[in-house]
Amino acid sequence: MAKKNKFYITTAIDYVNASPHIGHAFEKIIADAIARFQRLKGKDVWFLTGTDENAQKNEQAAKKAGIPAQEFVDKNSKIFIELCKKLNISNDDFIRTTEERHKKIAQKIFKKVYDKGEIYKGKYEGYYCVGCESFKTEKDLIEGVCPEHKIQPSFMSEDAYFFKLSKYKDKIIKFIEDYVIPETRKNEILTRLKEEGLKDLCVSRTNIEWGIDSPIDKKFKIYVWFDALTNYITGSGPNQKYWPADVHVIGKGINWFHSVIWPAILMSAGYKLPSKLIVHGYLTLKKEKISKSLGNTIDPIELINKYGTDAVRYSLFRCSVFDDSDYSEEILIQRINNELADNLGNLISRVSTLAEKYGLSKAPQSKELYFKKVKQIIETHLNNFELDKALNEILNYINKCNIYIQEKKPWETKDTKVLYQLATAIKNFTIYLYPFIPETSEKISKIFNFEISLKEIDKPLKITKIKKAPILFQKIENKMAQKQIEENKKQEQTETKNNQLINYNDFSKIELKVGKILNAEDVQNADKLYKLEVSFGNEKRTILAGIKQHYSKEYLKGKKAVFVTNLEPRKMKGLISEGMILAAVSDDESKIIFISPEKDIQEGTKIR
Repeated sequence: MAKKNKFYITTAIDYVNASPHIGHAFEKIIADAIARFQRLKGKDVWFLTGTDENAQKNEQAAKKAGIPAQEFVDKNSKIFIELCKKLNISNDDFIRTTEERHKKIAQKIFKKVYDKGEIYKGKYEGYYCVGCESFKTEKDLIEGVCPEHKIQPSFMSEDAYFFKLSKYKDKIIKFIEDYVIPETRKNEILTRLKEEGLKDLCVSRTNIEWGIDSPIDKKFKIYVWFDALTNYITGSGPNQKYWPADVHVIGKGINWFHSVIWPAILMSAGYKLPSKLIVHGYLTLKKEKISKSLGNTIDPIELINKYGTDAVRYSLFRCSVFDDSDYSEEILIQRINNELADNLGNLISRVSTLAEKYGLSKAPQSKELYFKKVKQIIETHLNNFELDKALNEILNYINKCNIYIQEKKPWETKDTKVLYQLATAIKNFTIYLYPFIPETSEKISKIFNFEISLKEIDKPLKITKIKKAPILFQKIENKMAQKQIEENKKQEQTETKNNQLINYNDFSKIELKVGKILNAEDVQNADKLYKLEVSFGNEKRTILAGIKQHYSKEYLKGKKAVFVTNLEPRKMKGLISEGMILAAVSDDESKIIFISPEKDIQEGTKIR
């Protein structure tokens, strides 16, 4: 019987026909962050990952390498196990589909479906893509080629066994309404089901040596996807006590197998159904999917060896969970330098250095660093599996801490209460950083002497002796990254050079005025925008400004700035913006400073 407090999460299992690429790392850290957060919530977590070793493409790769298939998969699966260790993945089990424990489960489930009368013998004629390890219709192909692997599937004709998948169409449509995340991936499947219907599935292969023997006919092997999907049962803990899965994490390329085929198999075999399917987007390199078959892979182990585990994890978490995201070593370096070193690392260094020198004195938290609302937003995103949005909210809060220390200048005032407020803020955001960068979070917790636990969020920080933190993230001097940045700048300059110069008459049309910010509010579903209420003396306007990551709402209230006031109103996030704030922006947009006039200049004053 499943435990009430249990939480069972899985990744897809990886083909071992080649070494892992960065996309494998991305999926594993997504599942790992979810697992770590659930543990923080007190859940009894079981986390499974592993390798898919019975695929025909593995056998082909072994023949090409000139070694037996079992030796080949043994060798390559070790690299995937190494990747998990290098990434600090907290998995409880690693399943290999060539293990005897899995063969028995796959055969048992196949036999259950057969005994129910839902597997029958027939003949298969059609296309088969070895890259996908799946049967294809002509509709699945683009100009005769598999769109996923850019290869032409082979036509095959053989005796086969079929699963009565078509029987489950209506049940599948109803089931996936609350199963697939996000909506876009769910709707893709629903559209396909409604437009194409559902055909019975070929679940056997013949004339191949590699794979799991069919329990009903030894001349056949179990179709690899039927075998592979059952790994989630095999690896569901001692005596399968953690089944059903609470969350499956997969890439969008295998959505159909997990949204349609897997639930249908479970329904037929009499197993409980999983709760949620998270379908993540792809990592892309110059907008093209990163994959072994396309030959544009990035080696995650090599990146970890060069830059460290948490740096690689963090850089990947800054990618969108549900949409495709461009990724490269250059992007990784920029995120290390601009975000980890400059923002997080610099804050920890400054506060710990001053705390070691002056100590801490208990004080209530300042309004600027109030955490309760931030905590609610972070947890909402985490519970919705929006890891990138949760991390962005944490980064916004870290920026507030950096603004606060800059405003209060405790190195001049020696204000130990301010240092306590900052140390408390560090405690709070570090606990939520833990699922993302656990090793760094543990280092920070030791520096400021707190436990990584959600129970510690609302507790005051214990005052203890603080020692200056070591450098958490070294800035990377990288010629390749610098070259890419320079090339990007040149491209931008080329694209805009015809629009760079304006004549004096055009410039004179721009109306600049001093405005006083009366209030600043968050904008729903906007990570960067504030809604500003601005006074120009004889009138008030609503102006949207993308400065949320750089200024707190409390800091902005009462401040004067320069605004463009004769722009056409613009609709953003459902709101009308009636102007624009002027600001100085660094080349990489990591720093934004609005233009502030002298204090004695009245709001509404024109600037000429």
